[in-house]
Formats: sequence, structure tokens, C-alpha cells
Amino acid sequence: MSNAEQMLYLLKTRGAQTAQTLADALDLTPMGARKHLLALEAKGLLQSEERAEGVGRPGRYWMLTDAGHARFPDRHSDLTLQLIDQVRSLFGEAGLDQLIAAREQQARQHYQASLASQPDLASKVTTLARLRSEEGYMAEAQRDEDGHWLLLENHCPICAAARQCQGFCRAELTLFQHSLGPAFKVERSEHLLAGARRCTYRIQWLKPA
Repeated sequence: MSNAEQMLYLLKTRGAQTAQTLADALDLTPMGARKHLLALEAKGLLQSEERAEGVGRPGRYWMLTDAGHARFPDRHSDLTLQLIDQVRSLFGEAGLDQLIAAREQQARQHYQASLASQPDLASKVTTLARLRSEEGYMAEAQRDEDGHWLLLENHCPICAAARQCQGFCRAELTLFQHSLGPAFKVERSEHLLAGARRCTYRIQWLKPA
């Protein structure tokens, strides 16, 4: 993977970054990092903005444009959108809901089989992140400042389908809840389709009273 491609990946998974931060991550000089950033900007893949950082000059942060995000593919989006339109036309919203439910049921069986042997919440969320990454979601498992586990999805490979049919997003949340079981609570705290740069799910173990 070239330095430019690694920059795009880091900006996709970590959000806006300064040239210095990217230089440190990729073992480049600041000048070398800026050269790559400007080249990517000229291609329409990046944009930048200044952000106040206390006393002194504001910092310049780089981020992906829509074209930059599009470099991370949406699986078979054109075909998927056509199929959604056809199912909706032939069978109505009820038929589309049945299709989404069948997809969720199939995924749930796969997830439950993988999660059942995991002994604690940390290993369950880590395993879930691995499964989602295998499906193209560029997922990570992290803990927040309160000690709760987060499932971070830095990319949505079905984004075009989800924009056309919000049922896919509702099904994802239900899928995680059912796969983990009633001992856990799953909440979506960031949503790509609501303007966030990624989807984030907060997962808690419901301790018995």
C-alpha cells in the first residue's frame, strides 16, 4: 500500500488528522506528508479546515471528501439498489421488510455461533468487530472513557442500500442485540446516515440487581 493509500485509510478510520500526525504515523517528514496531502487534494479526495487549538495559530486538519469516501467501495451498490426497487415494486414495503428480516436471521445465526464461545464482553465485542470487518465494515472494538465497550464501524459497504431503505439500519441494531442476547444492551451513539463520519454502537453488560 502506497503512502497516499495509507493516508486515505488513516483518515477513513481515524477521522480528520493534521499533516504532522499523519507524518508520525507513516514515518514521513512533515514536508513529505504535506506533499501527498496536496496531491490528494488536487484529485478531489481530500479537503482541509483550520481548527482553533488554544493559544497560537489554528491547526489545519485534513479529511476525506465524498469522492475520498467513495474510494472505499459500497458492495455492488447499483445492483442492490435495482433489486430493492424491484422488490418494493413487486411486493410492497411488507415484502421488503421480509427480505431484510431474512437477511438479519441468516446473519444472526452466524454471529451467535461465533459469539457463544466467547467468555466475556471484551472478547464478544472483539469477535463481533472481526466478523464485521470481514464483511467490509472496517470495524474496531474500543473502550470509552467510562469503561464501556464500543463497536466502531468506519465504513458502510451497504451505504447506498441503507440510504434508500432505512430498514437495513434498524435491522443492524436489532441484529447486534439479538446476537449478544438479553444480558447486554446495545445502543447506536453515532450514525453515518445522520451525518456522523461512522456508525458507533455502545454495548453494556446489564449486571443483575
